[in-house]
Amino acid sequence: MKIKNTEIIITKGDITESNVEAIVNAANNKFYMGGGVAGAIKKKGGSLIEEEAIKQGPVEVGEAVITQAGALKAKYVIHAATMKMDFKTDEGIIRKATYNTLKLAQEKKISSIAFCALGCGVGGFSYEAASKIMAQEVFRYLQAAAQPTLKKIEFVLFSEEAVKIFQKNIEDYLKHITGKLREGPFLTVDGIVELDNGIVMIERINPPSGWALPGGFVDYGETVEAAVKREVKEETNLDFSDFKLLGVYSDPKRDARFHTVSTVFYGKGKGKLKAASDAKNVKIYTVDSLPEKIAFDHRQIIEDYKKRIDKIG
Repeated sequence: MKIKNTEIIITKGDITESNVEAIVNAANNKFYMGGGVAGAIKKKGGSLIEEEAIKQGPVEVGEAVITQAGALKAKYVIHAATMKMDFKTDEGIIRKATYNTLKLAQEKKISSIAFCALGCGVGGFSYEAASKIMAQEVFRYLQAAAQPTLKKIEFVLFSEEAVKIFQKNIEDYLKHITGKLREGPFLTVDGIVELDNGIVMIERINPPSGWALPGGFVDYGETVEAAVKREVKEETNLDFSDFKLLGVYSDPKRDARFHTVSTVFYGKGKGKLKAASDAKNVKIYTVDSLPEKIAFDHRQIIEDYKKRIDKIG
């Protein structure tokens, strides 16, 4: 399957024979390469891999370092510290190790990578849990990276049992979550911006047409508070301050395009009012004298705001 332009593959085989730019070693945090996957990598790739890794350790569990791959087909080995020398691991460590491995690959502009089942060898972690954690972290990486350098992420498992579990939990999970993202609901924000004894409204350039409160979609990695400040600034040139939560609006029919859920704030506008971004026009209205054509459910939102203000006195 593909997410963005990255292919995700689960195969049965020997990770040391993988035709990828980097393979992942489930390492201890001092990077001694004894048994398991680490031992196999050292045996085929050479002891120089271990020597280069040890020079970069010890590290905190969950961190990752990169070395050359010696005689292996791969160019690099990324050593993900999934345990200390006591060989104990847990969900948090595997989660952090997976993400830091992907982050390091992105920083080094690596195009393809092969993972083993992190924590499932001498660490004794279950394939069931590890596969779900790793799937979640792959998805998080692909969402966070504007332009993922990784075009292939491969999970290379030694046993048929592991392959079946990883296929079920990685492929099914990623198909489910990407499908849900396409369907929505989508998170948005709107701001009731108080200025000069009225509230600011924008005339929309894009459909749905009409007048609306300034607002828009929340970006990945952004809080709703940061998003509403950004959207107000982008559309009206005003700084939005001293704002409070009015409410959350989630009627599936509130937006004619698709199901959106909006977190609505009200507060003060400061600065010089000017239409910007996708606002064709911008104007101050009083709550008792609104424009005739208002988009979305913003007339109801303004009514709720009026009740809140009247109650406060």
